[in-house]
Amino acid sequence: MCGRYAITLPPEAMRASFGYREQPNFPPRYNIAPTQPVPIVRLHDGARQFLLMRWGFIPGWVKDPKDFPLVINIRMESAAEKPSFRHALTRRRCLLPADGFYEWRRSGTGRQARADAFLFRRPDRGFFAFAALWETWHSPDGSEIDTVAMMTGPANGTMAAIHHRCPVILDPADYDAWLDPGAAPQQIDRLLKPPPDALLEPVAIGPAVNKVAHDGPEVQAPMAETVPEPPAAEPASHARKATRRPVDDGQGSLF
Repeated sequence: MCGRYAITLPPEAMRASFGYREQPNFPPRYNIAPTQPVPIVRLHDGARQFLLMRWGFIPGWVKDPKDFPLVINIRMESAAEKPSFRHALTRRRCLLPADGFYEWRRSGTGRQARADAFLFRRPDRGFFAFAALWETWHSPDGSEIDTVAMMTGPANGTMAAIHHRCPVILDPADYDAWLDPGAAPQQIDRLLKPPPDALLEPVAIGPAVNKVAHDGPEVQAPMAETVPEPPAAEPASHARKATRRPVDDGQGSLF
């Protein structure tokens, strides 16, 4: 779940929201996808730091990332027990800034199956932060990759109609506690919960978000504003010449 998200507000707004020292130029992104570089905020030398990391968590013990599944979400219910995430939950927590994310509601089966896309955003269009864990992976050749994944939990009331899981979204008042590597496990546990129902609003959008190459404002256009793609042209067929005049059905015709 939550395999795409967005950061569309300017860098100045993100810095004001999260209070880090740097002033990076992270351009608007409407369709951020796994394995791409994403901005995170962590605590470094007692201050908040902006950093880019690969979206896709790689535990330190992995020998070759090609042999390890892509981890973009970490279940909050089991992170403390999993060897892959246990130490990161204790010492390497960070914020993953966003101003929107996408989820798909699946329905039907077989040929009738469909997946309708939804944008989740704050009603005031402001920033929020996913609770996330980071890890630096060291390759055998000595190179390093900073990696990150967001925490997820049971859906809140707003999300439940679309998907059974939901990202953990932190209250700004809890940012310091989440980032503090010295926080007690009990303090961290209380932060891992679904966001309030009123925090986000769902917006039905078109299928443009399905393609990673689509990364402009059109991705977030509400369904009523999207322009459907024209149907593919059907091959010409050889119709038999009518032998009698069609019955007038009262509808009229231009042809």
